Amino acid sequence: MTIAEATPRLRPRGSNQVGMRQFNERVVLQAIRLHGALPKAEIARVTNLTAQTVQIIIARLEADGLVLKHAPVRGKIGQPSIPMALNPDGAYSIGIKIGRRSLDVLLVDFTAQVRERLTLDYEYPDPDTLFDEIRMRLGALRKSLGARRAQLLHGIGIAAPLSLGGWQSLLGVAPERAGKWSSIDIQAKVAAMSSLPVEVVKDTAAACVAELVAGRGRSIRSFLYIYIDTFIGGGLVIDSHLRHGVTGNAGAVGSMPLGLGGADGAPPRQLLSVASLFTLEAMYAKAGLDAGALADERALQSPWLPVTQAWMQDSALAIALAVDSAAALLDLDGVIIDGSFTREMLAALLADVGKAFDRYSWEGVTRPQILAGAIGADARAIGGALLPLYGNFAPDRDLFLKVDR
Repeated sequence: MTIAEATPRLRPRGSNQVGMRQFNERVVLQAIRLHGALPKAEIARVTNLTAQTVQIIIARLEADGLVLKHAPVRGKIGQPSIPMALNPDGAYSIGIKIGRRSLDVLLVDFTAQVRERLTLDYEYPDPDTLFDEIRMRLGALRKSLGARRAQLLHGIGIAAPLSLGGWQSLLGVAPERAGKWSSIDIQAKVAAMSSLPVEVVKDTAAACVAELVAGRGRSIRSFLYIYIDTFIGGGLVIDSHLRHGVTGNAGAVGSMPLGLGGADGAPPRQLLSVASLFTLEAMYAKAGLDAGALADERALQSPWLPVTQAWMQDSALAIALAVDSAAALLDLDGVIIDGSFTREMLAALLADVGKAFDRYSWEGVTRPQILAGAIGADARAIGGALLPLYGNFAPDRDLFLKVDR
């Protein structure tokens, strides 16, 4: 039995009261997004709307080009049912991931599928040149859409680290170079390039959004999300809502300490100093190996394999400690781990995390299930692109935009 089968999916609830037209339309769209193609009778059931209301809403959505009919499903009795699905070409958005090692600019359709991907690799992002690169890529995506489809663009969502200029010593970046980011308003810079609305979210929180909307989060109500890239970070979902926290930094697992403070006053290492890909890069470099292998199948092949395994074993112990601490506070349904590497490497890391769990005591704490993320390397940019789509078409815009007070 799959997770989706074992756990009830989220159920958007509609209202049959007068004056709720737009809200109910969004409820229907959300039901289809969460459950996949559904016949009208099933949409009525999961949304608590009457069959007549659903009939009217579907007709409007179909006329607006937001949904389309699938082939009839013929059963043994009665008329065949016709599943209604989201129209991939009904709306578009652009997701931008500004990372410490690369830039991704994605064109995403109404079903959260990537239509086009434009990337740029670098040693470290330089704001003096990076925004010119973003401007060129935004222009290229608009041109590829054409004038008619470009009118269906609903916004730009940006995923970026909250402290893009931070951890200079770990990354080996000169302070004056990293310090440029302290005075940069990313949202304002990108907004000046386009008439589209622009929103910004922490990069790992954006990845969590993608998992919440298009991955395993559709079936799990409360989970800690861990994403491994240049640095390890995460997000926190409670009762199917992404929790930002007071400063927007909830779920910052990378900053979790890995021990007690020393008698000499030195702070313990943080999780990100062990379980981040920049550490694996350094290990490859020390062994005289191409660090680019961490993003492809070579990471699990000779001569990289022994180095990768050593990193995974250390990382698994550190991640298990962080999860043990988080579980004691949050009583989670599960922990979802993803990263910007191959699915085979993710599976191997999860196996090591499972073994590392046995090294810790779970007395008094429910040991959460560990699950592989379903999105992968595009999670941050896709999560960014989902911000404008949800802002325009979801019944609960606060699903992942709310800031806890």
